[in-house]
Amino acid sequence: MKRSDYISWDEYFMSIAMLSAMRSKDPSTQVGACIVANNKILSVGYNGMPHCCHDDDYPWDRGDGLDSKYLYVCHAELNAILNCHSGSVKGSTVYTTLFPCNECAKAIIQSGVAEVVYACDKYSDTDSVMASKRMFDSAGVKYRAYNASGKEITLNL
Repeated sequence: MKRSDYISWDEYFMSIAMLSAMRSKDPSTQVGACIVANNKILSVGYNGMPHCCHDDDYPWDRGDGLDSKYLYVCHAELNAILNCHSGSVKGSTVYTTLFPCNECAKAIIQSGVAEVVYACDKYSDTDSVMASKRMFDSAGVKYRAYNASGKEITLNL
């Protein structure tokens, strides 16, 4: 008889996004993303500096102007789209630990991602997230909150 306590596809892919977020060096917000089609992982990403931009040479603070991480950090969803080496993400689903900002929403729409599954929407009342939802609605990109089961997954590394 097969075991019955295995994790669902949603739990599996969101867990991969959460694990990817652990690669982020951002001291305040770690975000991960996992792009999936037909229950196969196409790509993963996390928020971090662009390739060839050394992490120690750029700010990680929320400061102002050139001292703000926001001018430099590449978000998890965009990284996952750019990291996809299989070609297209058209028709795929992106699992992300944080609801995408408006800039990532544009990339999601332009790349053809069909659905966004998010774990957290703590910035739902910001202009950025409201714009994302407006664009997703216009473009027909579905989005839904991840329904956490409460299962605990432990990795001993």
